Amino acid sequence: MIRRLRKRMAARYAALKSRDRGFMSVFFALTTIAILMVMGLLVDGGGALNAGNRATSLAQEAARTAGQQLDPAQAIEGTAITIDPDAAVGAAQDYLAAANVQGDVRISDNGQTLNVTVHDTYTTYFAQFIGMATISVTGTAKAHLQTQAGG
Repeated sequence: MIRRLRKRMAARYAALKSRDRGFMSVFFALTTIAILMVMGLLVDGGGALNAGNRATSLAQEAARTAGQQLDPAQAIEGTAITIDPDAAVGAAQDYLAAANVQGDVRISDNGQTLNVTVHDTYTTYFAQFIGMATISVTGTAKAHLQTQAGG
């Protein structure tokens, strides 16, 4: 009887042992993939956010640079203080070209407001494995010319 019980226990142990074989390998493989996905989200997501902030900063600086390009004829005569459209667009485009980005510059409000939009891309590290090599980002800024009456 004891012999039969030992045989049965040995058979159960062997069956349980064979079912567990390879389970930890699958677990570690799935866990590794999940960790790599989270790392990719953190690295590429953070990088895209930084690229967007950089695009916005460049748009702000380009708008400030363009806002300094006043129309000298009207300013000297005292008739109006407005932006020289050609000089402003040229200054903003030069600033963006020096930063190696593309952008659009629009002047509105009768030469009182500048709108700059910067288009840039972020080159991914992890997302390229799923076919997304770059992420497009956009930054915008607005500069409004402030004048003081009588001075």
